Amino acid sequence: MSQLYNAVRLHVSLAEIEPPIWRRFVVPAEWTLDKLHLVLQAGFSWTDSHLHEFRIGGLRYGDLDLLDDGYGGPRIFDYTEVRLADFVGGDSTFTYLYDFGDDWQHVIRIEEWLSLDPVPRHAECLEGARARPPEDVGGPWSYGDFLEAIRDQDHDDHEANLRWAGGHFDPEWFDLDLINKDLRNTFRANVRRRLHQPKPKT
Repeated sequence: MSQLYNAVRLHVSLAEIEPPIWRRFVVPAEWTLDKLHLVLQAGFSWTDSHLHEFRIGGLRYGDLDLLDDGYGGPRIFDYTEVRLADFVGGDSTFTYLYDFGDDWQHVIRIEEWLSLDPVPRHAECLEGARARPPEDVGGPWSYGDFLEAIRDQDHDDHEANLRWAGGHFDPEWFDLDLINKDLRNTFRANVRRRLHQPKPKT
């Protein structure tokens, strides 16, 4: 990698959801994919409670201890050995999969390689839109059913879905300051992850 580049700007969006749920990040170029995993967890307010992997050029990258089942499946490459800087001149779009049941596919697009002064010490979210779906909602299609239920007070599942989402869910919620606070804290030991979005102040 050219020494001129020390960061990369990424656009990340959830596949198969409209209107789009997306974030734009600036991430240190020397960070490896395991660190990018934690950036995506914090940036989308996921709870890091499910399996995950990156899919790049038809290959799988992830945590070998979690994903290598020993039964001769597709090879898993160690994501602690792949830096974002390794993508200079290579793939500009790849995928991060979170929760192999709900199948949340994050489409990651490299927008620009950057030369910043000072060199960034942590990831930053520049902008974005909309809240991530509740954990374990069932994937993109079930998320649509969930939204329909919470919007209709007469729906049979209205109250149950609201309780399950913590009593409140706003699909348009996006708090840039809170997300950047989470990004700054994401590598701290015993970091607490937010299961539900904050309730509005009354």
